[in-house]
Amino acid sequence: MTTNTSAETEVIYPETDGMPLPDGEFQAPLYIRIVGTLRTFFRDISGARVNGDTFIYFAQGDARRFVSPDCYVVLGLSDSAAESIERNNVYLLWEVGESPDFILEIGSPSTTGEDLGRKRDLYAELGVSEYWRYDATGGNFYGEALVGERLVDGEYRRFELRYENDGAVSAYSEALNLGLYWMDGELRFWDPVEERWLLSQEEEQDGRLAAEARAGVAEARAGVAEARVGEERAARLEAEARADALEAELRRLRGQH
Repeated sequence: MTTNTSAETEVIYPETDGMPLPDGEFQAPLYIRIVGTLRTFFRDISGARVNGDTFIYFAQGDARRFVSPDCYVVLGLSDSAAESIERNNVYLLWEVGESPDFILEIGSPSTTGEDLGRKRDLYAELGVSEYWRYDATGGNFYGEALVGERLVDGEYRRFELRYENDGAVSAYSEALNLGLYWMDGELRFWDPVEERWLLSQEEEQDGRLAAEARAGVAEARAGVAEARVGEERAARLEAEARADALEAELRRLRGQH
């Protein structure tokens, strides 16, 4: 937690309210995968930060005024803004100096009303450039599988959605420069620059382990091949030595007659 101290008052901004994620059994696996995937993608981009289930305080001096998005991405952070988030472990809007560029909420039984109402209005008020809602059920909570909105003149306007023959729903995030796809209940991210799906942390780890295993197999095979070459060379030298010895013996025998 962090404190704001003045001559008159001391305000404590807690890191947590001590409560678990609402509908955690349903939301947690989705939240972990989405935040982990975007963290992996943005980890080497200077000034980018991805987080989720984190308190964003937006009224200095009032610790009761906060919001906790399921996932947020902020880009172009200054060093001092990034240091503020790391030091406080919460997002103090007046210190960071800008709202997140991208916020995503995950639909669940107890959060739907706020995601469609209070939070949507608040994110617009705070100047969040893009607000997305993802419903793993395909529409039981939000009425549709995926919705993306961008802030225009203080109001949210929907991004165009594409509906594929296989049931997938997609839209393009200008803030992230990524495509978002709802596919069989899962949210996937498409990188149009590299023309590839983003990997989750687990998939990247599995891929790295598989690559290391393949490299190990290749190295072992190379070692076996090298050993065979050595064995063949030794056998050839031995055969040549035997041939030379036989030829020398024949010459000796011929010399005796």
